[in-house]
Amino acid sequence: MQKNLVIVESPAKAKTIEKFLGKDFKVMSSYGHIRDLKKKDLGVDIEHNYKPLYEIPADKKKVVSELKSAAKDADIVWLASDEDREGEAISWHLFDALGLKDENTKRIVFHEITKDAIINAVQNPRKIDKNLVDAQQARRVLDRIVGFELSPVLWKKVKPALSAGRVQSVAVRLIVEREREIEAFKTEVSYRVIAIFTKEENGNTYEIKAELNKRLKTKEEALSLLEKLNGSDFTIEDITKKPVKKSPAPPFTTSTLQQEAARKLGYSVGQTMMLAQKLYESGKITYMRTDSVNLSALAINTSKAEVESAYGKEYIKSRQFSTKSKGAQEAHEAIRPTYMSEHTTTGTAQEKKLYELIWKRTIASQMADAELEKTTVNIGSPVTDLKFQAVGEVIKFDGFLHVYLEGTDEENDEKDEALLPPMKEKESLNMKEITATERFTQRPPRYTEASLVRKLEELGIGRPSTYAPTISTIQNREYVEKGNIEGIERRYNTLTLSDGKITDKEKTETAGADKNKLIPTDIGIVVNDFLIQYFPSILDYNFTASVEKEFDQVADGEEEWTKMIDRFYKVFHPIVDEAINIQTDHKVGERILGTDPKTGRQVSVKIGRFGPMVQIGTQDEEEKPIFASLQKSQSISSITLDEALKLFGLPRSLGEFENKEMTVAIGRFGPYVRHNSQFVSLPKGSDPYTISADEAIELILDKRKKDSEKIIKTFEEDTDLQILNGRYGPYIAYQKKNYKIPKTANPSELKFEEAMKIINAEGDAKSSGKKKTSAKKGTGSKTKSK
Repeated sequence: MQKNLVIVESPAKAKTIEKFLGKDFKVMSSYGHIRDLKKKDLGVDIEHNYKPLYEIPADKKKVVSELKSAAKDADIVWLASDEDREGEAISWHLFDALGLKDENTKRIVFHEITKDAIINAVQNPRKIDKNLVDAQQARRVLDRIVGFELSPVLWKKVKPALSAGRVQSVAVRLIVEREREIEAFKTEVSYRVIAIFTKEENGNTYEIKAELNKRLKTKEEALSLLEKLNGSDFTIEDITKKPVKKSPAPPFTTSTLQQEAARKLGYSVGQTMMLAQKLYESGKITYMRTDSVNLSALAINTSKAEVESAYGKEYIKSRQFSTKSKGAQEAHEAIRPTYMSEHTTTGTAQEKKLYELIWKRTIASQMADAELEKTTVNIGSPVTDLKFQAVGEVIKFDGFLHVYLEGTDEENDEKDEALLPPMKEKESLNMKEITATERFTQRPPRYTEASLVRKLEELGIGRPSTYAPTISTIQNREYVEKGNIEGIERRYNTLTLSDGKITDKEKTETAGADKNKLIPTDIGIVVNDFLIQYFPSILDYNFTASVEKEFDQVADGEEEWTKMIDRFYKVFHPIVDEAINIQTDHKVGERILGTDPKTGRQVSVKIGRFGPMVQIGTQDEEEKPIFASLQKSQSISSITLDEALKLFGLPRSLGEFENKEMTVAIGRFGPYVRHNSQFVSLPKGSDPYTISADEAIELILDKRKKDSEKIIKTFEEDTDLQILNGRYGPYIAYQKKNYKIPKTANPSELKFEEAMKIINAEGDAKSSGKKKTSAKKGTGSKTKSK
């Protein structure tokens, strides 16, 4: 029997804490939340003051039973879940579900898992903060009401099995609106003029790159200027030098860590949070869900000592940053290493990189400003009032730049700042070359996961715990996809003045290409437009931000959560009733393209049960409508009548091969050739509408060859059983399942009985493993409310 039982959310956290507490403490994990709103029905009793109806999921019943038993045997139960609202709610659910008593239950919190922090928490326990619990309950209940009432409207009006969420729908709106900005964007053209000048000094030749201080609107203007400048003299008119200071960025918050890990390490928002959680639970960094840029006095002092020993006294500058965002949810500390003396850490390569990023950002925040000297040189010619400007930067003292420079999201940054050679006013320069290049204004950039987080935070939508689940939810629901856009080839003009001659050339570049950006799907666009039309307040940015502020007021004890929900529900519910009963002439998102010239029937595009599709005919006609799915590259908002009709040209017969018909069609995995019940995918770039019979036969024969190389052995006793060669070596395939071959066995010599023995042994191991682990389903990390 243990005197003290400590309950945390995850096994990793339990393992770390156990190291710091003595033998009188037993540490157990709840594996995240142990209770949630009932899955069946609404899970909220509207009639009785919005009472949440909680249940223990089947996969948590064993965990709860074990915790109950351990709690009965303990003198004191210490609830040690995380220090935010979600963690407070987990402690409250544990208190209630385990039947704990006030007199022998203590709530402890810490924002880092170190011995000092744990001992300090144990010495300063507190009661469960019901205001924080109520703020979390308010979010959970409000989001359940919105999702539960909005989703059936979408099922009826758009497509079955759709769902809507309060924060997620606003995130989708941002992405859809950005896509529309891009579609509506009109490119403006101008000429950027760059000159390269040379000067001789002490036997050395220096090159100076300078840009004209004005963009020219037309080719005629650019040509006229180059003709004027041909043979002209160039003189340095003035040189301005001014000192510039750069200060470091504050330590990381949840959102800035997500943004910087995306820029510098290429991590997704979800990946960053998973790695940060591992680092926190193993005691390497402070709590990873925070709005605060504050550092403790201890962190500042240890950083100061670290800077002095690593770089010298002149690099020290202690700073205390303050959190700008109003109503920051967790006003504790920024994300920082628990021990500043540890520059690196152990773990996976990804964990190490993220830890080093956090360490560098924290240490840089306590370092001196970088001191630079910015030099601006204006170069003129007697033939024009326009000036060429060369800009150079010299670092006089690197300060924090010695360690770290914050990344940016800026695309196509065309600034040229370089080290300039020694120059004097009135000095003459030789012109080596002047190039006028046709340039195009840049469309607004699509959102990355990180830039979407920044925008949500800027608008006051969501809190640290909501960013990652929001972004994964909108992708899982297929309202948004993270993908690549292939650019289009664009021609541009360059005029170059060199050696007294002007050359005029046409060049090409790829424009509009995008990689790993968030792109709305047709379903996402249709759902967004429908919600904006019928539920404008739910998708209003200010409304969503004001709801977050109300949650903050509940957390601060300034508002009763049920009154907040009641105000919302009395406005929201009548709008839902009205929307579900609205009669429309055609389906939401449907677009009529025109008439099929062959049949005279109406052609339209809309969202069908299986996604975007073209329909020929209408439901009220005697002849049934016919349908075709859109290709992945097509959209219901931009497809033309000709493109839509072309989709009905499939499946297309390619004739016979080996007395069996060949057809080409498009399936859920793309275009394919079908022959003798076999499917052969078309390679990227192949067009199912133009592929020839000879090309199809070549693909069929190539697949046969690859398949034959794949088969090592077959068995007469059972044709389902095969020994195949896979990507990672030979394996057994049987009844659509794969089995490992032991290293001691020779795949080509395996007998039927030996192969079946391997299959049966693996099946037995899997079924016994399931029985042993069924009670421990669920993750060690918390599932944050969305």
